[in-house]
Amino acid sequence: MMLAEIKQLLIAKFGEQVITGEELIGLQPALLINPDDIVKVCLELRDNPATYFDFLSCLSGVDYGVEAGRFGVVYHLTSIPYQTQLVLKVSREHDRTGEALPHFPSITTVYKAADWHEREAYDMYGIYFEGHPDMRRLLMPDDWEGFPLRKDYKNAEYYKGIKID
Repeated sequence: MMLAEIKQLLIAKFGEQVITGEELIGLQPALLINPDDIVKVCLELRDNPATYFDFLSCLSGVDYGVEAGRFGVVYHLTSIPYQTQLVLKVSREHDRTGEALPHFPSITTVYKAADWHEREAYDMYGIYFEGHPDMRRLLMPDDWEGFPLRKDYKNAEYYKGIKID
């Protein structure tokens, strides 16, 4: 199935509000999905015999920058039987003030591989995945302050008395 056919399949199933846009330029065209619908979209794409995207090959957090005030998640899906790939993107505005983290629904109920990918996005970007079974740091120590891949992250000078270069 081509991107346009997948888009029409999703609109027919869930309505036009499910797709907020599309990126057609670049190496991998992407569908921009309403963040609240990402779980049901992934479930449909996995279980539909016409698409059968049975493998989540990558999930990455994105910080669009302080000026943009937006965080996102990029999902790379693969259909092994059909030998096709699909990129889905979700994003939300977030002003970086307060204690609340940017948040998106977890897709761990659809793809088990999302478990560690979502934990990495949480650890590096501070993106919280609602419904994740074990949302805690994966790569950084539990007492680490901040999220190292955010555009506004300031490196600590010391960690537990050890100078960080």
